[in-house]
Amino acid sequence: MPADVREGLYIGLISGTSVDGIDAALVEFDGTPALHFARTYPMPETLAQEVLKLSQAHGHASLDALGQLDTRLGEVFADTALRLLADSGTNANTVRALGSHGQTLRHRPLGEAPFTMQLGDANVIAERTGITTVADFRRRDVAAGGQGAPLVPAFHAAVLHDPGEDRAVLNMGGIANLSLLPAQGKVRGFDTGPGNGLMDAWHLRHRGGRFDRGGAFAAEGRVDPELLSRLLEDDFLALPPPKSTGRDHYHLGWLEERLVGRSSLSIADVQATLLAFTARSIADAVRAYLPTCRRVLVCGGGVHNLSLMAALQAEFGNISLASTAAYGIDPDFMEAMAFAWLARETLAGRPGNLPEVTGARGLRILGAIYPA
Repeated sequence: MPADVREGLYIGLISGTSVDGIDAALVEFDGTPALHFARTYPMPETLAQEVLKLSQAHGHASLDALGQLDTRLGEVFADTALRLLADSGTNANTVRALGSHGQTLRHRPLGEAPFTMQLGDANVIAERTGITTVADFRRRDVAAGGQGAPLVPAFHAAVLHDPGEDRAVLNMGGIANLSLLPAQGKVRGFDTGPGNGLMDAWHLRHRGGRFDRGGAFAAEGRVDPELLSRLLEDDFLALPPPKSTGRDHYHLGWLEERLVGRSSLSIADVQATLLAFTARSIADAVRAYLPTCRRVLVCGGGVHNLSLMAALQAEFGNISLASTAAYGIDPDFMEAMAFAWLARETLAGRPGNLPEVTGARGLRILGAIYPA
């Protein structure tokens, strides 16, 4: 492996559980990671709806439909990378590699035959872009007995650890996950439960928009204590780390089971309660697993939900809450940067997982390499 594989430009791509767009980041690794250019490109609406349908617990598809979706997502990811290059004025020949997370449809890391499924054919991406592509990051960790998620804590630790302060990094996408960064000691990380996913789904059903901009819909309602109590009784919340989850667990069918007998609630009250559920489940996780935490740095789409950020601050009390922007990292592109970083680690022959986070049997080099 060439000695300079660590340096140069890398692209990171991710479409998360919210399926609200594809985040693309052009990152240079030469010392401190530098974000050169980043943009979120829309997911074609018909494709997004197909992904949302199939990612639900009872979504079904034929092998032909899955194969075609894999190719179509690969085409969209390739188009996104090419648009990023054009918009940034970057020649593809100057990019060492592209890291593609893919689109998660199922995440089942437990059971007799554990698996995790991300679509978006990396062969198509490499062929269309002419850039070496690294993808399929999660399955090696699952094969080693791990959850395959979350994978970003290693990157969070690399760029945001402070030897003088116990802190956490909170990523709020469709699912919320925490990276616990003690001043001294091992990094830990896990999914806490829903981030924006349930709120997005409820908003889409009743207001027609893909997300609750600024938390305005939630702000119209009042938190219902009975419904909140039911939501907080979910078994996943009581599981100890390592743990991970997805939209195939937290979906509208799951919510509807807990709404039985609460038909008098307004749709805004349900949205307000879902927001409170997200905030409480996150705060409970921090209190349980890093009680000495002094600062929580937030990234992901949830950072723009002002109502959610206010609810989190109320839950955290004296713990400082801030966007990662205050520390020089754009909160909207943290994950895309992380998968560019993971691609670099793979090419350098270095492990990308943290066994104490995922529960894997040991450090593993993640991802498959698809040469240009």
